[in-house]
Amino acid sequence: MTRFFKSYGWPLVVGLLLALLLMESFPHWVGLPRADLTLQQAPIYKSATNGPASYSTAVNQASPAVANLYTTKVVSNPLPPLYSDPAFKKFFGENLPQQKRMESSLGSAVLMSKEGYLLTNNHVTAGADQIIVALKDGRETLARVIGSDPETDLAVLKIDLPDLPAITLGRSDNISIGDVVLAIGNPFGVGQTVTMGIISATGRHQLGLNTYEDFIQTDAAINPGNSGGALVDAQGNLLGINTAIFSRSGGSQGIGFAIPVKLALDVMRSIVEHGQVVRGWLGLEVQALTPELAESLGLLESPGILVAGVYRNGPTAKAGLQPGDVILKIAGESAQDGRTSMNQVARMLPGEKIKLEILRNGEPHTLTATIGMRPPTD
Repeated sequence: MTRFFKSYGWPLVVGLLLALLLMESFPHWVGLPRADLTLQQAPIYKSATNGPASYSTAVNQASPAVANLYTTKVVSNPLPPLYSDPAFKKFFGENLPQQKRMESSLGSAVLMSKEGYLLTNNHVTAGADQIIVALKDGRETLARVIGSDPETDLAVLKIDLPDLPAITLGRSDNISIGDVVLAIGNPFGVGQTVTMGIISATGRHQLGLNTYEDFIQTDAAINPGNSGGALVDAQGNLLGINTAIFSRSGGSQGIGFAIPVKLALDVMRSIVEHGQVVRGWLGLEVQALTPELAESLGLLESPGILVAGVYRNGPTAKAGLQPGDVILKIAGESAQDGRTSMNQVARMLPGEKIKLEILRNGEPHTLTATIGMRPPTD
């Protein structure tokens, strides 16, 4: 028996193990039921759009025309409380020396033409004694301010260098929510940086940032130092000038705002040609005509905008407009809301005559007003 196991034991053990393996792998060979095995196979996803895997072409086209700005200004340090003490002034006099220091800030700008005109934000350059423009190719130069427009928070700069790049202009009135955009600027002074997002909304206004607001909202990261930089489309064409963010922390929280290139171009052309932005002005204050106000005025509906005030000797005062009048149409266009109507007037040229269709005490009237030039703001 011992000899039998010595001779045939190992072959038998190997045979049994092989049989068990075959029964486990192919149970139906010996009449056992087949085991079901269901696998969750991931589907082959197709991209929702035909967007590129890389936006390097767009960045390479736009980034040379986006410059870093470094501004400096001299500010006076506040005097110590001791200096205001009457006894101290009695001995040392009123003309006490006041220490001054240099204050620096960072921003961005966009080269709009090969002649060296740049667009940036007014809040970046306001009060600056010196503005240094640093181009992506390594060149640096001083810039001079051609003009600024606090009401849109835009400023136009000029530099004098040869062979300047200029950004390609896009169409900000032809964009859609969901379009991919890139923000290019100099956040926190780390150097030129590109972030990506989408257009979150268009036509944002009543934010309390500027007098004239028509912002593009984006979730592309915009941080301090990005102000004045470029918002471009997926082909590298300029859509807007990055201006502001909504943030509780001071950093990007996915809500940034850019001034549309169409508005920015109008401001730049006016500054270059006239040294300031020339806007039409009627000299009145308006407010929305709510259903409650319409009812109080004896109107069955709210057909226009309510005149809240008229500037003395202004264009509409000379035309006979009065507080409490309801403006129905301006130059033939329906007055649906104050913002749209005042922007319509701002685009008109001073000296142009227009008709105002109004309701006064429920009676229709037509007045003729001559557009004036909007006074500059401080």
